[in-house]
Amino acid sequence: MSETVLIANTGRETGSASARRLRANDEIPAVLYGHGMTPLHISVARRDLRTALSGSAGLNTVLDLTVDGTAYPAIIKDLQRHPVKRNVSHVDFIQINLSEEITVNIPIRLEGEATAVAAEGGLVDPAMDTLEVVTTPRNIPDEIVIDVSRMDMDTVIHLADIELPDGVTATADDDVALVTVLFIRAEELESDAEPDEVEEGEEGEEGEGAEGEEGADGESADAAEGDGGKDASDSE
Repeated sequence: MSETVLIANTGRETGSASARRLRANDEIPAVLYGHGMTPLHISVARRDLRTALSGSAGLNTVLDLTVDGTAYPAIIKDLQRHPVKRNVSHVDFIQINLSEEITVNIPIRLEGEATAVAAEGGLVDPAMDTLEVVTTPRNIPDEIVIDVSRMDMDTVIHLADIELPDGVTATADDDVALVTVLFIRAEELESDAEPDEVEEGEEGEEGEGAEGEEGADGESADAAEGDGGKDASDSE
């Protein structure tokens, strides 16, 4: 578990105008709540928040959120971003009890090289980027590592196939797929393309035939028109 001290400022006014002023000064509006406490409207320095979350635990970092000299064990419950700039615009901190279980999402990292899959033209595909687990704050793992080096084309790694750290329980069913294999055969791509090529060729031949017939009809029409002109001159 990673614990980091983060200093929060109190006394901020609520409302969009106040929030804009804070952001202009590189302060992020935030709120702290949980365990029956009255929500505290606070703000944190953008640089301090970035530093606090830069460790291996990332968003799951357990914080000693210090407000007016009182340290609250807390984690980030929700982090809002600007829709265009993507920088953090608001943070929800939730106070936690270090002895009570909480639900968090742990990032999944694939390890190893699936040589058997690569040899067959396959691609290892993570079916999930994170895994939701229940654990105490002190047991939150930084990541879930899955070894894919023994995978072949028929392998699917399910939740039941991996070993979670002690004190960590996944909320998903054991049969949920975590890693699968993608494969598209080259000959399948070629066979899919061939009918189109044949149809295009047939269409071209048909078009040429139609044009030929049309040309013949045109020549016949010209000839008939010429004959008609000759008959007319003869009659004159």
